[in-house]
This record gives sequence, C-alpha cells and structure tokens, in this order.
Amino acid sequence: KQWYQRRVAITAGGAFSKNRAELFQYYHPQAMLTFEGAQVSGRDAISQKLTSLPFQQVQHVVTTVDVQPVPACDGAIIVQILGQLKTDNDPPHGFVQVFTIFPINGNHLIVNDMFRLVLHNA
Repeated sequence: KQWYQRRVAITAGGAFSKNRAELFQYYHPQAMLTFEGAQVSGRDAISQKLTSLPFQQVQHVVTTVDVQPVPACDGAIIVQILGQLKTDNDPPHGFVQVFTIFPINGNHLIVNDMFRLVLHNA
C-alpha cells in the first residue's frame, strides 16, 4: 500500500510539475476532471485544461496520501492527496486532490479527478 501511494504521488506530481502535456496518458478517454470548480470531460479536454493553466513553474509538497480500494470494482482505488502547491512567484497554498483509478485493459487509468486549492476567504 505505501509503495503504491508513493508511486502515485511522485508520478502525478512529477509529471504535473515538469510537463503537463504528458498527463493525458494517465486519464481514461471519458475521464472527468473538476479543477477549482471547473468541470471538463474527456482526455483531450482535460489535457487542454491542464496545459492552459496560467502558471509556468509549480512545486508540490505532498503531506499525506490516503488510498482505499473501491469495493464494487476489483482493482480500482480512490486516492486522496493533501499537500502544498507553489506556482511561479505566488505564496504556497494548501491543496487537496481526490481521484479514482480503474484497471482497464491492463492499464490503470484515472477516471475521476477533483482538485481544489485550500483557500479561506475572510
């Protein structure tokens, strides 16, 4: 379990930090992404959304990774990542990301992904 948690966090975070255009390969063709409240559907739309984000540099610090099996689907998991994110010259912000991974045709692909910065407005 810990090995897989670490692999997920490093793979996803590293690809997001270095080349967001490569992330499409981790998503199912009909996957859904909700990023800061904006929902998109499909691998191409997800790739477009992630590559159009306005920042150039990003650093992740993963605090925790929690993983649970999905009881209704053998081999599927739900993953929650909690951490800090720093983009360009902005201050660090907390973030939470939750995604489900399903085994499909010998691959493990993300089918749902939800990302939100942890911001508190006064």
